[in-house]
Amino acid sequence: MQGAWSPRDQVQSPGRMSTLGRSSVILLTYVLTAIELTCLFMQFSVLPYLSRKLGLDSIAFGYLQTTFGVLQLLGGPVFGRFADQRGARAALTLSFLAALALYLLLAAASSPALPGVYLLFASRLPGALMHTLPAAQMVITDLSAPEERPAALGRLGLCFGVGVILGSLLGGTLVSMYGIQCPPILAALATLLGAVLSFTCIPASTKGTKTDTQTPPPGSPRASVFDLKAIASLLRLPDVPRIFLVKVASNFPTGLFMVMFSIISMDFFQLEAAQAGYLMSFFGLLQMVTQGLVIGQLSSRFSEEALLRASVLAFIVVGLAMAWMSSVFHFCLLVPGLVFSLCTLNVVTDSMLTKAVSTSDTGAMLGLCASVQPLLRTLGPTVGGFLYRSFGVPIFGHVQVAINVLVLLVLWRKPMPQRKDKVR
Repeated sequence: MQGAWSPRDQVQSPGRMSTLGRSSVILLTYVLTAIELTCLFMQFSVLPYLSRKLGLDSIAFGYLQTTFGVLQLLGGPVFGRFADQRGARAALTLSFLAALALYLLLAAASSPALPGVYLLFASRLPGALMHTLPAAQMVITDLSAPEERPAALGRLGLCFGVGVILGSLLGGTLVSMYGIQCPPILAALATLLGAVLSFTCIPASTKGTKTDTQTPPPGSPRASVFDLKAIASLLRLPDVPRIFLVKVASNFPTGLFMVMFSIISMDFFQLEAAQAGYLMSFFGLLQMVTQGLVIGQLSSRFSEEALLRASVLAFIVVGLAMAWMSSVFHFCLLVPGLVFSLCTLNVVTDSMLTKAVSTSDTGAMLGLCASVQPLLRTLGPTVGGFLYRSFGVPIFGHVQVAINVLVLLVLWRKPMPQRKDKVR
């Protein structure tokens, strides 16, 4: 691109954008992601206390969490298609505005003069459009070279770690010092800033000239954002079903364990709330290091196929250790392996899936990928609760070993394809 680049200009092609402009957009995307995740974990730390204050029991609180998971599950693919059609600026701005509505409703729910329970459940509704992380992944995918993509996507783990640690600490501290309304109000102000930065500094589109044109031929109807057939058709592309199935299957056992972790930490590990918080901070710190530093180094030396097999093999080893653990000390020893497996699996499969579709569909594919975790949060409490009550903590290790052994056999029998990125 000749001359100075304006962030409000539509990006014609990553190859034609100046290096400085592309780097600036990527850096700003990381900052925006860190802001949104910090606010998200601030409200996670407030939600249990606000629910208790409003008189909700554990069953009602479970319904609240399930509502949020279902809305994110349904909204993820549609949001991804919206990002493909309307561009990065619109997608990020919409996500921050949805988050702003959620935090304002959450702040209102804590007011004694208002119907708090109804407002609390209403605050879950904007969650269907809160998908800053998939939108950020789309920007990083569009603006990074194929060989740099795993490392670039992995650095988003730094943002996630910042959100876990800073959001959890800020939420608890602000509640104890200034009351339960302070964190959602601060989160609302931060997300408003994020919406302004997204609208003014993110380019309208980050896709290439041939793929970012969403205008249909004259006389033909415009493609709908809610075209579920078009979204589902991505899962029928060559090799996509196998990669997506590996992603879901390998994540499922660990997802069940993490959904039940709050109960396991109290009943099995006998941890106090503060101790459980320290353990989660340790988890977040390891995730920052793994995704921000380790995966980038490994991706420059090993193929995505090798890293995928390594993550599944690590899941098996961790599952064996989990089946025999008897204390929180044992769990701390296996956390590094668990974090490595989760981070590597998700980064590598996201990278492979975005290479398996055309550049115009990367947002929709990342939206489908983002639906995996809400799916686990929706099914996890029921399935995980039944397994925990019936068989105890070791069952999570046994399930993890069994499923990932099958996945590893599939990977060895028919290796995943090594695809190059589509021409932009």
